[in-house]
Amino acid sequence: MSEISPNPLQYRLDGPEHAPVLVLGPALGTTWHMWDRQVPELSRQWRVLRFDLPGHGGAAAYPADSVGTLTDRLVHTLESAGISHFGYAGCAFGGAIGIDLALRHPQRLASLALVATAPRFGTADEHRQRGVVVRTNGLDPVARTSPERWFTPGFAAAQPAITDWAVQMVRTTDPGCYIAACEALATFDTSTALDRVATPTLVVVGAEDALAGPAQARTLVAGISDARLALVPGAAHLAPVEQPSAVTDLLVRHFSTSWSPQAALPVAAVPAAAPPPAAPHPAIAPYRGDADTATGEDADTRAAGLRLRREVLGDAHVDTALAATDAFTEDFEDLLTRYAWGEVWQRPGLDRRHRSCVALGALAAAGHFDQFAVHVRGALRGGLTPAEIKEALLQIGVHCGLATAERAFQIAREVVREETSPRE
Repeated sequence: MSEISPNPLQYRLDGPEHAPVLVLGPALGTTWHMWDRQVPELSRQWRVLRFDLPGHGGAAAYPADSVGTLTDRLVHTLESAGISHFGYAGCAFGGAIGIDLALRHPQRLASLALVATAPRFGTADEHRQRGVVVRTNGLDPVARTSPERWFTPGFAAAQPAITDWAVQMVRTTDPGCYIAACEALATFDTSTALDRVATPTLVVVGAEDALAGPAQARTLVAGISDARLALVPGAAHLAPVEQPSAVTDLLVRHFSTSWSPQAALPVAAVPAAAPPPAAPHPAIAPYRGDADTATGEDADTRAAGLRLRREVLGDAHVDTALAATDAFTEDFEDLLTRYAWGEVWQRPGLDRRHRSCVALGALAAAGHFDQFAVHVRGALRGGLTPAEIKEALLQIGVHCGLATAERAFQIAREVVREETSPRE
C-alpha cells in the first residue's frame, strides 16, 4: 500500500457496507451536499462516498494548486478506507478529477460519469483573474454571483432557499483554497489526452449551462472512445441540484449497465499510470530552427520558461508576443523565454512575489511603462495584493522620483481596477 497522504480529504459514506463503492466529486465552491438529492436512490445499490474539496464545507484548509494533486489526495483517502476499485461521478471541478483518474488510474475505475465538465474550463487568464478578485475582495463577490452561474434564471427566482444555500456555501469556503483551485483550473487541459480515456463514460450536461455547456460536452464524447451524451433540459451548471430526478435516473442507468466486472485488485497491485506528457501549446509554433532540434537540459529550460512566462504574464500577452515572432526575432524570443524566464525567474533565492516587486521597480525606473503594466497584472496574479503594490510604488517614488511614481501609480491603478473587478 502506498504511503498515506498527510492531507486526506473530508468524506462521508452512505449505503450498504459491502456494496460496490460509488464516489461523488463536487464542483468548486460547493460541498458534498450538492449530491444530497441523489444519495437516497444511489445508496440502494452502492456504497456512496462523497468528499469535500480542501477548505470547503469545514474541511481542513490544505490548498492544492493542481487537479493532479487533488486526484492523488483522493486516491490516498480511498486507500486509507480500503477502497481500490470504484465508480466515479464528478461535477465540474469534480469532473476534472474524474478525467484525471481515468488517465492516471484507469485500473481503479469501474465506470465514469462527467457532469458539467469540459476538457478545459475557459482560459488560464480567466481563472487567475478570479483568484485576484478573491485575494483582493474576499469571496463575497463570487458568492453573490454564483446563483447566476449555476442555475437558470427561473429556478433561481423560484427557489430562494436554494439560492441562499448556494451563496452561503461559497461564502464559507476558505479563500486560499479557492484561489489555489482557480490555479488548478488554469493549468487543467486534457484536450489532447481524451483518446486515452478507456473507462465507460456518461457525459451529462445542462442544456442551459453557460460554463461547461453542450459544445464542451460534445467535445468530451467525441474524444472518449466509450462515451455517450445526456442533455438535461431546464438545467444550467449545477444540474444535480436543479434537476435532481433527471440526473439521478441517468446515473442509476449508467452505473447499473456499464459497471466494469473487473475484480478489485489489491491496492499494492494497482499501478498508477504515468501522467500524460504535457502537450505543447500551439503558440510555440513560431519557434523554428534550433527549437526543432533542441534536446535535454536546453529544451527543458525553454519549456519551464515558457510555462512560467505564461503563468506570470498571462496567455493572452504571451500568445500575442509569440504570434508576432518571425525568422528575424525568433532568436531573441528564444533568449527571452529560455534565459529570463527559464533561468533567472526560476532561481530559488527569491519567491515570485519578491521578483515581481523587483521587476516593477526596475521597469518604472527605466521608464518601460508598457512592460510595467504587464508586470502589475502579473504581480496581482502571482500573489501580490493592491496594498503591497502601492507600498512598492511609494518606494519607487522615494528612489526614482515623484514624476516616475506618479506615472506608475496611474498605470497601476487602472490595472488593479480591471483585475480586481468581478466579471460576469
